[in-house]
Amino acid sequence: MKKFDKDRLLLAAAGPALALISAFVLTMIVLAASGVDPIDPLRIMIDQAGYEDVQVLIVNQAGIYFLAALAVAIGFRMNLFNIGVDGQYRLAAMVSAVVGAKVALPGPLHILLIVLVAMVTGAFWSGIAGILKARRGVSEVVSTIMLNAIATSVIAWLLLPKNLGVQPAGSNDLTTGDIPESGWFPALSLPGGDIYGFTFVAFALGVVYWFVLNRTRFGFDLRASGASESAAQASGVEPKKMIMTAMLISGAVAGLTGMPLLLGESHTYNLSFPLGIGFTGITVALLGRNNPVGILFSAFLLAFIDKSSAGLDQNGYAKEIGTIMQGLIVIAVVVSYELVRRYGIRRQQQKVGEELAAGHALKTDSKEVAA
Repeated sequence: MKKFDKDRLLLAAAGPALALISAFVLTMIVLAASGVDPIDPLRIMIDQAGYEDVQVLIVNQAGIYFLAALAVAIGFRMNLFNIGVDGQYRLAAMVSAVVGAKVALPGPLHILLIVLVAMVTGAFWSGIAGILKARRGVSEVVSTIMLNAIATSVIAWLLLPKNLGVQPAGSNDLTTGDIPESGWFPALSLPGGDIYGFTFVAFALGVVYWFVLNRTRFGFDLRASGASESAAQASGVEPKKMIMTAMLISGAVAGLTGMPLLLGESHTYNLSFPLGIGFTGITVALLGRNNPVGILFSAFLLAFIDKSSAGLDQNGYAKEIGTIMQGLIVIAVVVSYELVRRYGIRRQQQKVGEELAAGHALKTDSKEVAA
């Protein structure tokens, strides 16, 4: 049994390790083929990460990626592919920013209201895909992609000055108005800048995710339904109910993705609010294998690439090298995990064959002794 657990642990670590090594090698090959020094850009990125202000940026970005990845991972554990995290997070940030700017409450209550509105909005938007999946069998991949596009249009419409938007004087930007200081989440001030206070809430949610998934009946039902819907149904679990529950929770966590930035820095939703966070969260969740510790390291890795690559253009290199690295990580993750999965199956088959052979030999020896 111990040997089996050891093999399983090695296989679990082999996927991310092979993906990172493959992505690094492929990046070096691409840069060399383009006539660019393959080593110097990486050295520059490592040097950039040594600056205190860049370190703060990396931590803040990692918290955002961590929340997006948790939202994706919740769906993955139910065998649901929630690609709509990006739309859910942006719509939730926009609606909660509007409410936060319109309401005046004491500090803690103001922050709590904004957070609850974000969670409810994200859950509502993902719940649409959940209903379509549970009631009509519509693929959540298709519905969430469509809902991303619809969310973009809804946000653009709501941001019009005639609706909920505010256009600052002398600016072409559209915002939701500024959230009063009572709705700002306290930050941790360091020499390099302020770490968003909600970043620590994000990391704490990783502990909650692990506990609920591995130490509660609900977590067991969720994992069982994701592993085999028919087997879970036979044991008394309602698959449709679990689909809805998983999508609602995934959307609620997705709604929190924009809170570190909204409550910690921008204090408003505008046209420059970051896009694509949800899609990066898919990469982080895949690389971290839906494990909170793995997701944490993956979030910091992609945040490091994102923020440290910004200084490449100052040294004569295109900062898009970081984007290339992230794209190659996605490709490497898919290929590496499939290779490891196939090896794991062959390894299990080999072990079963060895055990059967050993059992046959033992039985033959027993007969010989008895004779």
